[in-house]
Amino acid sequence: MNNAVDPLLGAALERRYRLDALIARGGMSAVYLAHDFRLGRSVAVKVMDAAYSHDPVFLKRFDFEARAVAGLKHAGLVAVYDQGIDADTAFLVMELVEGGSLRELLRERGPMPPHAVVAALDPVLGALGTAHRAGLVHRDVKPENILISDDGEVKIADFGLVRAVAEAGVTSASVILGTAAYLSPEQVQSTYADARSDVYSTGIVMFELLTGRTPFRGDTPLGLAYQRLTYDVPAPSAVVPGIPPEIDELVLRATERDPRDRYLDGFDLRRALLDAADDLDLPPFTVPAPVRSAERESVSAFRSRGGSPHGEVPEELPPTPSVIDTVPPTRTRTVTDPNRAAPLVDNYHDIDDRSIDLPDGDDDDPIEEPSRAGLAAFWIFLVLLAAACLATAGWWLGNGFLS
Repeated sequence: MNNAVDPLLGAALERRYRLDALIARGGMSAVYLAHDFRLGRSVAVKVMDAAYSHDPVFLKRFDFEARAVAGLKHAGLVAVYDQGIDADTAFLVMELVEGGSLRELLRERGPMPPHAVVAALDPVLGALGTAHRAGLVHRDVKPENILISDDGEVKIADFGLVRAVAEAGVTSASVILGTAAYLSPEQVQSTYADARSDVYSTGIVMFELLTGRTPFRGDTPLGLAYQRLTYDVPAPSAVVPGIPPEIDELVLRATERDPRDRYLDGFDLRRALLDAADDLDLPPFTVPAPVRSAERESVSAFRSRGGSPHGEVPEELPPTPSVIDTVPPTRTRTVTDPNRAAPLVDNYHDIDDRSIDLPDGDDDDPIEEPSRAGLAAFWIFLVLLAAACLATAGWWLGNGFLS
């Protein structure tokens, strides 16, 4: 481990969670691939920035939100396993979703057709609805916080962290920057948020999934955020012709500036989404995980260094650093222009080689599986060949019997 780059790499929080590789770093936290010595499994550990570790208001809210989310049960929620503080390092232990984020998938393949949008947001809205009925609000619904596993599971992460940070005595411009495009008008005006605020943010995500861009533009995060106080979100079909009116209506109602005109909560929007899918007779779909992701790169880099996800707790562990050194954020390769409107096409069935920018000589290209039509033709050929062999054998046997 190169501890000169990040002093936390190789450290074992509470002598239980060894931090093996950095997955991503944001304005208020860093996420690590980690190994749980006690249960012998890989987990994701979110380590909060050192500025928050000394704020008693943040720590109290952080503890409350972690406990509340850990009590929720839904397949669309990233499970929370543990939380704690070790040597002034506040951390949250979560389920490791092996795959990537919805943001990374958008960068790889561009806008989604309606049936893929329904498949992506159905579990997210179910998870949000479950939290809303329990009195919890996410406050930071955006593609970066929606994860897709290699098995096609879609889950939402980071419940309650924004509230904990907002109530702390520490501010972060990067937190505002990452959230400004998805904030509801009431969050911009007063920082107040309820279930309908998450509905608004989900409507913005839906617009982006359909069009490949967010509805508002601004030179600064503040300017971007304030645009929604004056302007309505346009219909997605105004950007990408061909999107059905039923889908337009979902986005327009979810992003009404007045919260009273929106869907009530995640369950309410989910019902409307599934009703529209039935009316349009949209086919079922499994959302693919991105081929390239920060999680994959971190796991691959860790293993290439000879790292193993297993191991026993060493007798002597390095002290857990109380201050996180600044390191460049993990970057993912942008392969599409988010500002360019794309036609309504389906890039979510077959991987288009043009959507992945691989350097020459890279042997990590995905291996294409044979098509169903090709397999069917192959089996038909085998059956016909077997039938011909049986017919020939029968003819020879018949001649021998007659003679």
